[in-house]
Amino acid sequence: MPELNLIQAINTTLDAMLANDERVVILGEDVGKNGGVFRATDGLFDKYGRDRVMDTPLAESGIIGTGIGFAIGGLRPIAEIQFMGFLYPGLDQLISHAGRMAARSSGQVRVPLVVRVPYGGGIRAPEQHADSAEAYLVHTPGLKVVVPSTPYDAKGLLYAALHDPDPVVFMEPIRLYRAGRQEVPDEAYVVPIGSARIAREGTDVSVITWGNMVAVAEKAAAALAGEVSLEVVDLRSLFPLDREAIGRSVNKTGRAVVLQEAPLTAGVAAEVSAVIQETAFWSLEAPVERVAGPDVPYPPYAWEDMYLPTPERLIQAVRRTLQD
Repeated sequence: MPELNLIQAINTTLDAMLANDERVVILGEDVGKNGGVFRATDGLFDKYGRDRVMDTPLAESGIIGTGIGFAIGGLRPIAEIQFMGFLYPGLDQLISHAGRMAARSSGQVRVPLVVRVPYGGGIRAPEQHADSAEAYLVHTPGLKVVVPSTPYDAKGLLYAALHDPDPVVFMEPIRLYRAGRQEVPDEAYVVPIGSARIAREGTDVSVITWGNMVAVAEKAAAALAGEVSLEVVDLRSLFPLDREAIGRSVNKTGRAVVLQEAPLTAGVAAEVSAVIQETAFWSLEAPVERVAGPDVPYPPYAWEDMYLPTPERLIQAVRRTLQD
């Protein structure tokens, strides 16, 4: 099997999808001739042409709205929004139309649309290039939201998203695009939406996280090895959540820290904390801790060092759970 980084896994998967299904089309800003700002669509315009890989105007609402029309018309569109912080003009299309269409039509009209959104910090980007806005999306009935943290999961979740009859937002952690390599099978496979994975087995404290923060959790676990055994749960899917996996892990360890990059208040970490109360309350030996970004806009450039959760902050939260 070839060893790929995350962006290569996405690129080769998109290539295979275009080759194997004539209904698949890709649209977005600079996805064509330029191959995408992160090179996710590199080479696909030359290979498949402008009718399959479409450069669009700088209009996120138009990109998603066109994708909705394509999906209703029988295509399998994959729309790219360059950065998650640019998604907001397109939220009306996602919330008012893509997410509601199946219910609005009593199931007669479905919207099999995939919206790819690079997200997160760690690359010294300017303002609105590093937002983690998943909370807006998981609160939108009708949308599914997935976040791979490995090249293997990126391919499997992208296939799952493409074959889903309803809209899926596919969040891509920018910081992990070229952070490491992993063997990825050549053949198509599916990582089911709604299934978490245990990224690291442990016995003392469960750390539940996703995307960029999986690497932070694994660094903290390595630093604590021999002292505290951390179990790292990679959610992979933010809606639907794998409630059973969350409950199993916390019932085993008795302690939990939920780690997210997004601002603290009303984030996905709060929902995960509620799931822990519902599925593992009687096993808890200490209150659930949350580690997150502060409730301020994401700062540009080097100031992000003061914003992003770190292994050190996570270790402090782990130690607080062990004091009770």
